[in-house]
Amino acid sequence: MYDMLPMKTRLLLIVLTLSVLSFSGCDRVKKALNLKSSEPVAAEAAGQPSPEASPKAAAAEATPAVPATPTPPPEPTPVAINRNATVIVLCYHRFEDKANDNLAITPPEFEKQMQTLKDDGIEVIGMQDFLAWRRGEKDIPARSAVITIDDGYVSGYSVAWPILKKFDYPFTMFIYLDYVASGGKAMSWAQLEEMRDAGIDIQSHTMSHQSLRGSGPGLSRAAVAEIKKMGEDAWRHKEIAGSKEELEQKLAIRVNALAYPYGMYNSKVTDAVKAAGYEAAFTVYGQPVHHSTEATLLGRYAVGSRQPEIFAKALKDSRIAGQEGAVAAPAVAEVDAASIAPKPADGATVSDPNTVIEANLAAMGAIDPATIELRISGYGLVKPDYDEATKTLTYRPEPPLSDGNYTVILAAHAGGNRVESRWNFRFGAAGEAAPAATPTP
Repeated sequence: MYDMLPMKTRLLLIVLTLSVLSFSGCDRVKKALNLKSSEPVAAEAAGQPSPEASPKAAAAEATPAVPATPTPPPEPTPVAINRNATVIVLCYHRFEDKANDNLAITPPEFEKQMQTLKDDGIEVIGMQDFLAWRRGEKDIPARSAVITIDDGYVSGYSVAWPILKKFDYPFTMFIYLDYVASGGKAMSWAQLEEMRDAGIDIQSHTMSHQSLRGSGPGLSRAAVAEIKKMGEDAWRHKEIAGSKEELEQKLAIRVNALAYPYGMYNSKVTDAVKAAGYEAAFTVYGQPVHHSTEATLLGRYAVGSRQPEIFAKALKDSRIAGQEGAVAAPAVAEVDAASIAPKPADGATVSDPNTVIEANLAAMGAIDPATIELRISGYGLVKPDYDEATKTLTYRPEPPLSDGNYTVILAAHAGGNRVESRWNFRFGAAGEAAPAATPTP
């Protein structure tokens, strides 16, 4: 029958037959050529699972995945902190063969003091370990010491550092920025970078080493003019916060401690220190530091060859505080100098070398007369007269005053607390109103 069809009809049937065969053999051709990628697509387009998909895979696709519950981070292990530990903070400045003033110490004497710390059982710790202990993050030995070097004299780099390396003692450099790379006895930025890379702690001593109170002794003429131009608060912010920021930028470090120039401060200063983000600020009033000591009033013992009794007192304070059952030093409450009517007045200039130093202690509360302490720069701890009936303290400096700035620190115990007041005055030549002196770092 097929042979009886016309040629054109037979050709048409052949074409149709080949077309049907090509569609029906599509899967076999694809399998032969390993073209399997279109099978799942075709199956999904038809709404059916792929012929090669396993039942488990199909079930996984049909059921949305449940996210795994994240494992909570482990809780930090609490650190046992010895809150009764005692820290003495030592303050040094220059290291010279001839110690001609209170800021200098000879290298042999400095090395002997470092050995004494070791022999006396006092552990030297770094500033950051000290602050971690204050935060409750790290324990420290019961009797510890922190070594600090102020200003940025090159002898801290060339003399003190090699000695401290012998003992493997960490230490802190308190730097004021205007002095760095200024020539003479000043350190360079390259030397500070070398110390930083070796792990030495570097902190702020302000921009210009001027009294942060903004008035009275401890200010140069240039500082007085700058305060007048900027305003006291803006100037103080530059000195405190600006020095922190610049040190951090220049050395790529974290600055969290400050040393007050001359140890001078008041409530405006401590408020500015807290606002700038410092964890600690140090005076130069020597007293042991405890876990509860106010962070902006941490005492340091300013040590020099001409005042060996200060280092001896630091050792004694550490031993007493380290005794079993010893009670921590009382908190310090600051009394404004104006309330004790000091003579000479705070910021005054006097011309009589036999000027008597006076104060009325009534504003300090019910003090114990046996605890009264009077310290005068250049004289140290002195013994004043005290009239308990009038609450009046008097002291005539011996030898008489000589040209220069003086800081007076008056302290006593009242109601279990240490009460303290301080003020400054200047002695100038007779008949002259002495200008504000440029302070010696």
